[in-house]
Amino acid sequence: MTGKGLGLLIVLGLAIIVGSQSLYIIKETETALTLQFGQIVDNDIPAGLHFKTPFLQNVKKFDARILTLDAQPSRFLTEGKKYVIVDAFVKWRIKNVLKYYKATSGDRFEASNRLADLANKGMRNEFGVRSLHEVVSGERDQLMSKLTADLNKETLDNFGIEVLDVRIKAIDLPEELSNDVYRRMRAERDREAKEIRSEGSELAEGIRAEADRNKTVTLANAYRESEQIKGEGDATASNIYAKAYSKDSEFYAFTRSLKAYTETFRSQDVLLLKPDSDFFRYMKDAQGK
Repeated sequence: MTGKGLGLLIVLGLAIIVGSQSLYIIKETETALTLQFGQIVDNDIPAGLHFKTPFLQNVKKFDARILTLDAQPSRFLTEGKKYVIVDAFVKWRIKNVLKYYKATSGDRFEASNRLADLANKGMRNEFGVRSLHEVVSGERDQLMSKLTADLNKETLDNFGIEVLDVRIKAIDLPEELSNDVYRRMRAERDREAKEIRSEGSELAEGIRAEADRNKTVTLANAYRESEQIKGEGDATASNIYAKAYSKDSEFYAFTRSLKAYTETFRSQDVLLLKPDSDFFRYMKDAQGK
């Protein structure tokens, strides 16, 4: 290779190196700033292709997308002096890259720690002025909105971080408080069960008493009707007997005697009677005289 060709190759290599050090690309999902000898010379660089002074300036890039801080569950004291364990997360993003870099040196871990401390401080203040019922259900949405607004103002001013949302995943009671609550719940449920059972027993007694009364009334009415029917039947039978007797009293007396003989001698074969008793009336004389 000739000296001219070698020199051209060297120049081309240097041009490539200088070009690679001079050009840089910022993506749509990034934000960046330019440093020169450790001093910030440009910030909030828009997405696209950009130039910088080679070897003298360097570019710091940061994720501009919405990030999630999933904090460790923390213990807070409510207004009623009840402890709760809160598991929450924070949605945030870099809004002012200059403030962000000055406050955290561009360290995302440092930014997350500071944001977690501020979020815990805000939740401690908000939980401290609310009762357990309010933080669990009553004013939960209001609490989250206020906490998000207050936290966003503080982080935006101090760290260039925009807090988009603070949400609570779970609120749990400490084990000792949970056991106490469960005991009270069981006692309340037992009391309600006893009241319901007592009301049921009272209702059952009323139903049984009503059923017994109805039974007594029904049997009494049935007995009365049966006696009436029996009396009417006896009256009808007596009337029939009377009519039959009035038609032929002698024949009626004869048939009654035969029936008496049949019934008497069927059950016993020895009788002790006077010879002139009316029982032997038709045995002595067919005419009954």
